[in-house]
Amino acid sequence: MLRRITPSQIRLGMFIQKFEGGWLSHPFWRARFLLSDAEDLRKILDSDIDAVWIDDEKSAIAPARRERTPAPEISESVGDRIKNAREAAIRALPPPSRLQTDKRAAAQTVLRAKQVVKQVFDGIRMGKAVRSADVIAVVEDISASLAQNRSLLLGIARLKSKDEYTYLHSVAVCALMVNLAREIGLDDAAARDAGMAGLLHDVGKMVVAEAILNKPGPLTDHEFGEIQRHTVDGHALLKKGSAIPAAALDVCLNHHEKMDGTGYPHGLSGEEISLHARMGAICDVYDAMTSQRCYKAPLTPAETLTAMRSWEGHFDSALLFSFMRSLALFPPGMLVRLGTGHLAVVLPNGRRGSRVRVKAFYVIADGRFVDPFEVIISDTQTANQIMGEEDPAAWDLRGWPVLRETIMAEGTVDKSAAA
Repeated sequence: MLRRITPSQIRLGMFIQKFEGGWLSHPFWRARFLLSDAEDLRKILDSDIDAVWIDDEKSAIAPARRERTPAPEISESVGDRIKNAREAAIRALPPPSRLQTDKRAAAQTVLRAKQVVKQVFDGIRMGKAVRSADVIAVVEDISASLAQNRSLLLGIARLKSKDEYTYLHSVAVCALMVNLAREIGLDDAAARDAGMAGLLHDVGKMVVAEAILNKPGPLTDHEFGEIQRHTVDGHALLKKGSAIPAAALDVCLNHHEKMDGTGYPHGLSGEEISLHARMGAICDVYDAMTSQRCYKAPLTPAETLTAMRSWEGHFDSALLFSFMRSLALFPPGMLVRLGTGHLAVVLPNGRRGSRVRVKAFYVIADGRFVDPFEVIISDTQTANQIMGEEDPAAWDLRGWPVLRETIMAEGTVDKSAAA
């Protein structure tokens, strides 16, 4: 339920739906978020905002009780008694859990975002220019939902049928871009631009024939050339738009460039590719590979990350690792360095939604092997976090493939053979 309050009534734990006066007149680039930071509360109290709209259903605290004037006693009809009994039964039901509330809110965010993207994309097909104002609220919604429950939103955005792929792919890439931007420490403005870039990166496909986009079989050279043109055509469409961020133009044009220079449309390589475009390349491919398409079944997230990591020269490897951290998901068998000062091997994530597990086996400071032991990766404790990927050759781990399988199978390490 939405309600209007004055800034003096706002409390930590409330979900802010919007500020009166528009998003440019308040101290935040996003207008929809869960107020959990005392510094953000201070900014609101110090601002000139007249009123704030709160969504009680998304808030982490219960709304203040209001005194109600008792209704006058009147005789009830049979219909009234049935209606009142039904309402009483509904009120008697146990309140939904926080997880249920978050899941419903995330699903509503994705649905609203898809509807807006569909309107914008359908407008492009009819020759209408894209306006930043038409989609900024979607980025704000997604950013707020990520802050509330990241894994839920990303999980829901990944569940899409082949018929709605065009729209929900853009929504999912927007969410992945904002999530990655936060992981690598970009400021609010850069994170907003990343989200906008993700939302608009494939607008050029609106001028590609649907028969080509949805073709279940292999593309001809001509058809593939038409697909490749979506980067240039999309960039031209966005240039005609209103207040489109430079990052969105850049990602639209360059999200199919590769670090080794074999991508398109211009064969850029390395640092010639901007940070936002390198982010877009990773987020676009990850969502495409984990989605149901008209010509292929989806891969699991772990299978997708394993494949992406194996494509040498395709992605920025350091950024790809940050992307994995942003998802709290790593390919099984990866050699990693822990905050505890151990080398470890990532274990298969057997249960959906479970935390990342690794098997530590080597103390870096002492340069010695230890009996392998399992560590659950934490989002909050620095010591139990994965700090980086390591190269087995750099640690002189001889026979690494066999050693890795032994560790993952809970065997003991032959320290003389491994060293």
